[in-house]
Amino acid sequence: MGEVMVHLRGVRKSFGDNEVLRGVDLEVRAGEVVVVLGPSGSGKSTLLRTINHLEKVDAGLVTVDGELIGYRRRGDRLHELREREVLRQRTHIGFVFQNFNLFPHLTVLENVVEAPVSALRRPVARARDQARRLLARVGLSDKEDAYPRHLSGGQQQRVAIARALALEPKVLLFDEPTSALDPELVGEVLDVIKDLARSGTTMVVVTHEVGFAREVADTVVFLDGGAVVEQGPPARVLDDPRHPRTRAFLSKVL
Repeated sequence: MGEVMVHLRGVRKSFGDNEVLRGVDLEVRAGEVVVVLGPSGSGKSTLLRTINHLEKVDAGLVTVDGELIGYRRRGDRLHELREREVLRQRTHIGFVFQNFNLFPHLTVLENVVEAPVSALRRPVARARDQARRLLARVGLSDKEDAYPRHLSGGQQQRVAIARALALEPKVLLFDEPTSALDPELVGEVLDVIKDLARSGTTMVVVTHEVGFAREVADTVVFLDGGAVVEQGPPARVLDDPRHPRTRAFLSKVL
């Protein structure tokens, strides 16, 4: 693996009296695939959303490729960045949501072209050429003129992946990318993610798909109660977990 690409140090986040993240430390190296497992309510999605500052941390630090996310350090104090600066940072952090979040009034091609043109000021012709290459990569070359409502859930999620890739991000974040899909459509999305993993894309994937974690992950992180309970290679965490909470979770999902 390469240098550390994503680094969370002592990250805490509360919603009211509910402390969702309790001092999380995590490192993701360039080219690494980290899969985060855990029960519902363990803080998995919140953890992911702190990486691109969709959730502001209450304490701790998040860096991507050495850049502090969401804040600027001045002396011993941190000052929150303006929204424009946060949006610039997010262009380096691709995010694939659970429910696709495509623009319903835009075609598939237009959905993929939108961010490179509006956020990165790329020429439209160049952005369209790149979008077509990405749609071919996710197996949707024949759908560029379709609207999201005409696509299956699996096809919409593959468009969402192409849209995230269009910004050429340093890291890709996936928040339960198959949980909104019918079971027969899960495989087509996981196949695209597996291809990205083989190509060396740095990824953090929150999922319930233990088989996928076993096949693709370099590191599996088990989160429970807002804390990292266990982490390590899939063969150890999934086949020989050391923590009783990990063993109890896996006994229910396997």
